Amino acid sequence: MQRYLFRRLLSLLGTLLGVTILIFLLVHLIPGDPVQYLLGDYPTDEAIAALNAQLGLDKPLIMQYFSFLGRLLQGDLGTSYITGYTVWQEIVDRFPITFQLALYSVVLATIIGVIVGVISAVKQNTWVDRVVVFFSLIGISAPGFWIALFLIWIFAYRLPIFPISGYDGFFSLVLPAVTLALGEAGMIARMTRSSMLDVIKQDYMRTAQAKGAPRQWVILRHGLQNAIIPVITLIGLEFGALLAGAVVTETIFSLQGLGSLAIEAIGKRDLPTIQGLVFFIAFLFAITNLIVDLLYSWFDPRIKYE
Repeated sequence: MQRYLFRRLLSLLGTLLGVTILIFLLVHLIPGDPVQYLLGDYPTDEAIAALNAQLGLDKPLIMQYFSFLGRLLQGDLGTSYITGYTVWQEIVDRFPITFQLALYSVVLATIIGVIVGVISAVKQNTWVDRVVVFFSLIGISAPGFWIALFLIWIFAYRLPIFPISGYDGFFSLVLPAVTLALGEAGMIARMTRSSMLDVIKQDYMRTAQAKGAPRQWVILRHGLQNAIIPVITLIGLEFGALLAGAVVTETIFSLQGLGSLAIEAIGKRDLPTIQGLVFFIAFLFAITNLIVDLLYSWFDPRIKYE
């Protein structure tokens, strides 16, 4: 396990190094000049030159990249052009909302998706299976903004149970979490169903039932445990993606998370915030994938890492 973990960490460092190059190049391809944005419509040439020098934008791109990389190695993600705060501070202020939203969404989607997927597989080709497949497709296909507006109309306008927008504790995240969970639950349900159908056909499942074990126990103990690996992979990917910020959902519900921070930074050509935020998200995604890989052996003891 230790050797495997060491190799994965080395691979992770190489991946993050490649990410820094990609981030830097893509950020500098974004249309618009941050200096022009900061100085307004009619800046003088002297003001433009002075601000470019102050921000280090007058240096060659290769020097700017190594300056960016050097700050990262010291744990410095840069300082926002617009607010003057460090990017770390911006992330620390916004990340808790995004993390809670991602966690609630994934937990809810996993509970719904796995239960529904198992039932659908066990009831294959029955009306239950067809209903599950139908609603799974709706959850996957329905636009997130439509689900969000529908939930707001029902549970915030017609039945004033939850707040419409803003963050004010757990209840303000219920509707956004349900919005995200419905689509995720559809994907998890389909993955669980597909994986369970493969497992149910295996000989050891029939053998376990022939020995007199209750069908429910065989399904959960032997079937789900062996079918869960691809489901865990999907859940990990979904959770990592949500940690990047659910831009549409955060915007509709006026949540000040990482998604809204990214939109604000791009709109204002705030290069340090964009670079630091994307790197932070890439790091979270890489760590999430590593944790998911390590969980495989916990769910399936047959998987060994050396």
